[in-house]
Amino acid sequence: MPIRIALVVLLCLAAQLPAVDTVALASPDGAVQFRLSLDGNARLQYAVTFKEKPVIETSAIGITVDGVNLAQGVDLGKVEPYKVDETYPWNGVHSMAVDKCNGARIAVTHRQSRTAYTLEVRAYNDGIAFRHVVPGEGTRVPDEATAFRLPGESVLWWHNLEESYEAIYQRKTLGLRTGWPATLPAGAWLAPPVTLKLPRGTGYVSITEGRLRNYSGMVLQGDGVGGLYTRLGHAPPATWQFLAYRPQFSAERFAKPAAITGTITTPWRVVMIGADLNALINCDIVNNVSDPPDPKLFPDGIKTAWIKPGRSVWAFRDGGAETVEGQKEFADLAGRLGFEYNVLEGYWSRWPESQLKELADYSRQRGVGLIVWKHSGELTDEKSVRQLFDICKRNGVAGAKIDFFDNEHKEVIDQYEMILKLAAEYHLIVDFHGANKPTGLERTYPNELGVEAVYGMEKEPTARQDVTIPFTRMLAGLVDYTPMNFNPTWMADTTWAHQVANAVILQSPLLVYVAHPANILANPTGDVVKSIPSVWDETVVLPISEVGEVAAFARRKGDTWFLAVANGPVARVVRVDLSFLGTGSYLGTLIRDTGEASAVKIEHSTMERGDPLYIDLRSGGGFVGRFAR
Repeated sequence: MPIRIALVVLLCLAAQLPAVDTVALASPDGAVQFRLSLDGNARLQYAVTFKEKPVIETSAIGITVDGVNLAQGVDLGKVEPYKVDETYPWNGVHSMAVDKCNGARIAVTHRQSRTAYTLEVRAYNDGIAFRHVVPGEGTRVPDEATAFRLPGESVLWWHNLEESYEAIYQRKTLGLRTGWPATLPAGAWLAPPVTLKLPRGTGYVSITEGRLRNYSGMVLQGDGVGGLYTRLGHAPPATWQFLAYRPQFSAERFAKPAAITGTITTPWRVVMIGADLNALINCDIVNNVSDPPDPKLFPDGIKTAWIKPGRSVWAFRDGGAETVEGQKEFADLAGRLGFEYNVLEGYWSRWPESQLKELADYSRQRGVGLIVWKHSGELTDEKSVRQLFDICKRNGVAGAKIDFFDNEHKEVIDQYEMILKLAAEYHLIVDFHGANKPTGLERTYPNELGVEAVYGMEKEPTARQDVTIPFTRMLAGLVDYTPMNFNPTWMADTTWAHQVANAVILQSPLLVYVAHPANILANPTGDVVKSIPSVWDETVVLPISEVGEVAAFARRKGDTWFLAVANGPVARVVRVDLSFLGTGSYLGTLIRDTGEASAVKIEHSTMERGDPLYIDLRSGGGFVGRFAR
């Protein structure tokens, strides 16, 4: 429906003219269209198009409460249109996020129960979002009644939940609607974000959620014929990690849907849409629909003085002594690198507090803050969290790394927020591991600087996984991949240049390096690595990028640009035009592959905007260029 007609429908409804059975909402530029309608049984359904091509085919939309599907047998009522047009500072792919959309609050009444509720929809230039708000008192149990019907011949990237959010992505091509082959089996569990390349060059889509608060997290489940059902965190089987690492919680307990007291406000169901991968990477919807920070906790929002993004060393995969003296050495090395933090795994808890304070004081003198690890199973109530944070505060520790959540039941989701709120009271930053996907909570609590939820360098990812993650998992938000290792034992099928490229591409405001800091300093790339920031002013995804094949990012911090290219398993030669550079000359430092995986070639050259750059990428190879004034 053209934007003019869509707005007429909304205005007529707002004026309370006779009810209709269709509501259409268009994005500010008119390219994205959301259409809500009733089928022959008065059941709610919706469809989404982008430039008049299907993105989500006609699908069920709704919510159940206490087992009653409030989307079946309904009447549409008044529609209240609104607009959002604002910007806010951000620690992500760019330093300023844009929140611009057309929105509508649509009144819906379930005939049989006489339940009146609101379906709220927003249409952005790069996607749509919707949520349900069901007023009421007392305790009720909500569940899902929404689906996403996908266009046939789409290519889909997904992973299951057998390893929680730490799994390898798979690629599937969906068949035609007629005789649809079960390439995505019925009952298959999918961890959002799920990314699709639409057929015939239509564009890209990624499905996830935003503003997950006081609710269970959303996962997706295939129906075997081209659709995905939304399911809540209680529905999938508990992972082995959850059962192993939080044995005090039973699988039966977490298989029960969670109750909500008072008004039920679902998270926003988000469909990101873009003509290219650059549009997806720069999409702000997940954060836009999330609540801004409370000024009582964060008087200057994301710019509150004690919230400091930065780089961190970490004694884990690449060695490092788990002693006070060993970690003093790490503090010395982190200081030489200019890194701001050092993550201590659980060994710190075996020390007396006097030694923790000794290390914290020593590290602070070198400009390095400590982040201490703790098991989430030991932090299930306010008292236990305060005990940890009291230790941090009185010993000068900067923050905490909390691990082993591995579930999206409401009880676990509530635990995240409890930890972040209390951490804010103590002026502590937080890094979550063994976690679920980000859902915009880092906007509400900007002291959340890291979220793992990825099969990263803690394990042994492949080159293909590395170039899939930027366009799948990373679309949900910050990704603590713990990048970059120069040790051949852990590099799998990649090269040194590829490893450095990962540090630029796989972005997190707390950028924790897995490589031993001495190995970073000794590596020929060390000078460039020291200058890689953890937050960016601007990001451009280059057209040569392709999910699962090659990731090419140009990122700017101040006047300096970084060009990072990570290659998948197929060797290739690519040409990049440096059109992202500003005017004038730049001094380029170029890191190229050689014939050996554990070697690089460093070049220095003066370059200008638009200059062509040819890059020979070996299998699993990479390239990094730093362009400084």
